[in-house]
Amino acid sequence: MSNFDRATDSPILAHGIQPYVVAHSSPPDELLTELAEETRRRFSEVSHMRIGAELGTLLTILTASTGTRRAIEIGTFTGYSSICIARGLPADGQLLCCDASEEWTSLARAYWTRSGLDDRIELRLGPAAATIAALPAEPTYGIAFVDADKTSYQAYFDLLVPRMRTGGLIVADNVLQGGNVLDETNQQANVQAIRAFNQAVTTDDRVQAVLLAVSDGLTIARKL
Repeated sequence: MSNFDRATDSPILAHGIQPYVVAHSSPPDELLTELAEETRRRFSEVSHMRIGAELGTLLTILTASTGTRRAIEIGTFTGYSSICIARGLPADGQLLCCDASEEWTSLARAYWTRSGLDDRIELRLGPAAATIAALPAEPTYGIAFVDADKTSYQAYFDLLVPRMRTGGLIVADNVLQGGNVLDETNQQANVQAIRAFNQAVTTDDRVQAVLLAVSDGLTIARKL
């Protein structure tokens, strides 16, 4: 869930590059376009939390390329990213979505049905950390997408690592915080938490990680 207006350029991808990136990526189909528009119309004040089209395409590619059969998402919002992940799963694949909002995810449910993917997606409402902790501590998941409250990223990561299969990917969004991670005078809770998370992942010997300047920053950590 990004912290900048998607109508403007990413603060990371300056000089008008962001529209070029989007224009030269596979475009979203009609259903995803409608979901983005309905999210903007119904939840205008928080619609910026929806991921961008280019990140959605990347999630589908990563899911399909890794042969993932079981995926988990932390932070579903109105369902854009979950549809992208589910589209990368095989017909018998499963995606577990964790979110705390019945209001936002009610729109997600409607679009899961429209997309024909509702049989691949399970939603569990409530605190995501508790949901993950209640899962068997077995290496089950091939993809995990983290896009929820930033102050809990480290907790989510530590809960997810033992539940990822070897070679599985944990993908964390918004790890550049609009570039604010570079400003040591910025002591906002989200920025401090993400700054600490980024450092911890860099030195975590359980994973191999790369931080990419995609959208508002994306970390991809592969479990070793």
